[in-house]
Amino acid sequence: MTARAIMFQGTGSDVGKSLLVAGLARALTNRGLKVQPFKPQNMSNNAAVTADGGEIGRAQALQARAAKVPLSVHMNPVLLKPQSEVGAQVVVQGRVQGNAKASDYQGMKAALMARVMESFEFLKAQADIVLVEGAGSASEVNLRRNDIANMGFARLADVPVILIGDIDRGGVIASIAGTKLVLEAEDAAMIHGFIVNRFRGDPTLFADGMAMIEAHTGWQPIGLLPFFSEARRLPAEDALALDAAAIVKKGAKIRIAVPVLPHISNFDDLDPLDAEPDVDVVRVRPGQTLPVDADLVLLPGSKATIADLAVFKAAGFDIDLAAHVRRGGHVLGLCGGYQMLGRTVRDPDGMEGEAGTVEGLGLLDVETTLSSEKRLEAVTGTSADGISFAGYEMHIGRTVGPDCQHPFSDIGGSPDGAISKSGRVFGTYVHGLFADDCQRSAWLQRLGGKASDIDYEAEVDEVLDRLAQHMEKHLDIEALLRLAR
Repeated sequence: MTARAIMFQGTGSDVGKSLLVAGLARALTNRGLKVQPFKPQNMSNNAAVTADGGEIGRAQALQARAAKVPLSVHMNPVLLKPQSEVGAQVVVQGRVQGNAKASDYQGMKAALMARVMESFEFLKAQADIVLVEGAGSASEVNLRRNDIANMGFARLADVPVILIGDIDRGGVIASIAGTKLVLEAEDAAMIHGFIVNRFRGDPTLFADGMAMIEAHTGWQPIGLLPFFSEARRLPAEDALALDAAAIVKKGAKIRIAVPVLPHISNFDDLDPLDAEPDVDVVRVRPGQTLPVDADLVLLPGSKATIADLAVFKAAGFDIDLAAHVRRGGHVLGLCGGYQMLGRTVRDPDGMEGEAGTVEGLGLLDVETTLSSEKRLEAVTGTSADGISFAGYEMHIGRTVGPDCQHPFSDIGGSPDGAISKSGRVFGTYVHGLFADDCQRSAWLQRLGGKASDIDYEAEVDEVLDRLAQHMEKHLDIEALLRLAR
């Protein structure tokens, strides 16, 4: 029997498509259906390593987790990872295909559609239902030619569409009805229903609004979905979430400062720290200063190390960081952040823009050379203090130098990272470190706190189950299943 499919497109970016698909994936999985998530094209620097040795957007990784299936490159066959100067890195079925500027990428889409359809058919063969997520806005009719992310895919694959609007932004009636107005008739005909997301207050007060949308569009109302406050406890894909996640915790015993740079990547490394009640994670933007009372300054990953390093210095963060170290503070660099902590970063082949060498922050006696070879691998290892961990590596470049003689960890018999002679500056290529409860506890204790009593991974699954219940309560899931084909 051929799997059914249904697609969720939005009136704009960040209207909640990813979270809605994750919740439905868990709800339908809990009903006993075999579910596969799918996003034809994604743009994100927050990625995950798959079981088949590639990378996909973090949102699809969360959706796969919700569906209780292994991560596959086919869940996100085209991933665009924005970079400075060179536009975006183009990842096709998990592997880097090169870089392209936005104008050049438009011409690549027709050829990429074949790979998109190949991945879609691969997932259909393993599922009862495929939940497809669109990208950006369904009404971007200026980009409709050669589209592979929204209506271009829906029409070719003959997948019915549900449109999602975000009432929290205001103007949701106009945004949903206006989408039908600007779409070609054949595209509008693919939309069969709509969902109004992130509602707050008394739902009876918007009953007329739902009726008005239905009258203007002829589309079936699938539900008025209340705001789900626990969404902040799930890994986010969009860097916009970094602002929403910045919650000040009064009485927190540990303060961690995180410089937020333009090309920050894999920032879900911060989520397990946010989950700790005794940890205050302070996001610091250029124009602000690193707090003097920080116990740890954490430099997260970057999709463009050299460009972000320039922003770091221009913002004066290098001066703040040096003062932090003089005060006896700790510093941890993850992946691109690790590369920045060294003496130099070389880019002989122009991987991130113009070829050349730049001076690093000089807090670790190491040097990094960027190259085209990319390491993508789930890893397990033991840190220098004897604590085991599980995580993943996703980086280009090789880092060497005297401080590598004091590695951060041992991974399968190979050293990783570096520790300064003072023992207070650390660098590692491992992502997902703090999601490991043992590692997180060790860091909390190192910084003067107590061991964690949180099972982070179990808590994420519990939130997914509550999200599924939220979907079951407020959406007409039976209608969605009838519409899917």
